[in-house]
Amino acid sequence: MKAITDLFENSVRKYYNNAFLWQKTNDKFEALSFGETQKRVYQFSSGLISIGIEKGDRIALLSEGRNDWVISELGILYAGAVNVPLSVKLNEQEIKFRIEHSDARMVIVSATQAKKLTQTIKSIASLEKIIILDDQDNLDSKFLTFSSILEKGQKCLAINPEVFEQRWKAVKPGDFANISYTSGTTADPKGIILTHRNYTANVEQSLTLMNIPSDFVSLMILPLDHAFAHTVGVYVMMFCGASMATVQVGKTPMDTLKNIPLNIRDIKPHLLLSVPSLAKNFRKNIESNIRAKGKVPQYLFQIGLSLSYTYNGLGWNRGKGFRMFLQPLVKLFDKIIFQKVRDAFGGRLEFFVGGGALLDIELQKFFFAIGIPMLQGYGLSESAPVISSNSLAKLKFGSSGTLVKYLDLKICDEDGNALTIGEKGEIVVRGENIMAGYWKNPEATSETLKDGWLYTGDLGKMDKNGFLFVYGRNKSLLIADDGEKYSPEGMEEAIVGQSTYISQCLLYNNQNPYTIALLVLHKDVIRQAVKKNTNSYTAEDAKTILKLIESELNEYRTGRKYGHMFPQRWLPSAIGILVEGFTEDNHLMNSTMKIVRGKITEKYFDNINYLYTPEAKNILNNSNISSVLSFITSNQK
Repeated sequence: MKAITDLFENSVRKYYNNAFLWQKTNDKFEALSFGETQKRVYQFSSGLISIGIEKGDRIALLSEGRNDWVISELGILYAGAVNVPLSVKLNEQEIKFRIEHSDARMVIVSATQAKKLTQTIKSIASLEKIIILDDQDNLDSKFLTFSSILEKGQKCLAINPEVFEQRWKAVKPGDFANISYTSGTTADPKGIILTHRNYTANVEQSLTLMNIPSDFVSLMILPLDHAFAHTVGVYVMMFCGASMATVQVGKTPMDTLKNIPLNIRDIKPHLLLSVPSLAKNFRKNIESNIRAKGKVPQYLFQIGLSLSYTYNGLGWNRGKGFRMFLQPLVKLFDKIIFQKVRDAFGGRLEFFVGGGALLDIELQKFFFAIGIPMLQGYGLSESAPVISSNSLAKLKFGSSGTLVKYLDLKICDEDGNALTIGEKGEIVVRGENIMAGYWKNPEATSETLKDGWLYTGDLGKMDKNGFLFVYGRNKSLLIADDGEKYSPEGMEEAIVGQSTYISQCLLYNNQNPYTIALLVLHKDVIRQAVKKNTNSYTAEDAKTILKLIESELNEYRTGRKYGHMFPQRWLPSAIGILVEGFTEDNHLMNSTMKIVRGKITEKYFDNINYLYTPEAKNILNNSNISSVLSFITSNQK
């Protein structure tokens, strides 16, 4: 198996009648089999060829998750062309940059996203056609419908099938499959070139860590252009003969989010792919539902969690030693409490696989305790993306699991020298899954790819048992005034995940005497804390809130509840409360829901300087009081 086309052909032969794609259009999910999907892919690909698409042409794809997203990509690849997957979270200018930079001849777009292309059509002369996935009337001459392309393809296949067959059989493993753009945290995002073999190699590698039975179904919560969802959600499931469902698209993005729990109950998935932001929301919803049931269920839930935490240990030592004696109690609480929680996820969910940013160890412990293990992995788009993951067979909380097979990894110092086991350094990898380079960017390519090795820019270490620990981006490190370095991401995740009042957190130290924190608060929660239903808040109310926040952060001090989690020297000594949250709209969060540190520190330059004054070390300073009052009375969510 070398090209994606080969992968799909093999799966169709083996699983012809198996369900592959599930979509809810009216009142229920309906399945499209592997065989039916192949028929539509052939028609769409042949249709693309009939309207002039040549081998190597780029076609952008901008749509919410749906069957036609997968069919479109496969159709592009069978035509020997290159897909440029675009996030639906991009604005018009960001979309324009990617279309121009990739030299895309055409764009495939859903009706809801098409309005973003209104000006783009006029301003990009090289953009020949826009293919609308949804049937429309009175279309401009530059527009074609997806169904019309299928019709053209059907006629071409009937008249001269050799043209299509020759084209797809000429696809080679080294041919470009995708140009996948980085998140756009700078003005000039990079286009990651991934070949057919990059993807099929990563499918083979991923399956060395875990097995996916052919009767499994997954609900794709992550967008299909997300590197993790793309490879694991589409191609791993395809290879295994399993099926994938997409979330029903609502009239607004919020409506789509509200469909997720409904669709989970509809499709009853065996596995879900997640990222930390989703995992945190799942946990908050679970705990909120438990609180709503009253004090007794809440008390029993906490006892059950405590027992399970002790029994599970750090994952690798689950049920070992004295823990074995807790098994009957753990099983009892699982039956009376946690099984009901799992029923909300459809009752068949066996595990999550987590990718993206670092997943807080407390989140891992929580989901394992309730019987839905969240298996943290590690990867990046440049590696197609999977590098390592925990599995049900081999698990260690706090780690990113063990390496996939057929991949080389080394940990390097700043000079590129390999370090020994247990030493921290940059994660560097080599394998058939590593990108071909960055599109039209030889400088960035040469900086990242050296002698076949991908320099990830991530800080990590390997332990003696073969588990990889990832500590975040080298560029985001806290750097003390004595030169010592520490990655803040795990601490930030913990503070947000374990806090009642804090919704977002950024830690900062750039060769300063101490670390500071910029915090965004949970508005509804802090309003409830001072028990007022009006906007007539006082300075005393703000002080009450600030003392609650200070009390939570003090739990990370030596001898307190979380005092063992992080080195004390990196805990924030001054706290700044922000009036505005980090969002995609203000460009302080990117499309993969990661905070953009450079832009945050640039915007809040004056706030950061203030936090290094003696006055700011007292959390009850006038600046924080004013910020809390402004935030709590604003209309911002």
